[in-house]
Amino acid sequence: MMSVPQRRCVSCGRVADRSEFWRIVRCWPDQKVQLDRGMGRSAYLCPTAECLRVAKQKKRLARSLRCPIPEEIFTTLAARLDVHRNHD
Repeated sequence: MMSVPQRRCVSCGRVADRSEFWRIVRCWPDQKVQLDRGMGRSAYLCPTAECLRVAKQKKRLARSLRCPIPEEIFTTLAARLDVHRNHD
């Protein structure tokens, strides 16, 4: 049986299956930061308002990816949160 890749949230440190997190990627070689797909350095974030807030406030994503995170990344993730909230 193959083991499922475990990932750690950059905000709260929770370790879980990769599918439970948002993936933020600093792509190679153009260094563009994007969500969900791409080859390059990745950071993972629990899809919660609290983890998103901490990641932004304490620059956890920027530190993890070793580059500045564009504001639209946070805007997009916040919008995803709202979509989830509206479906509950």
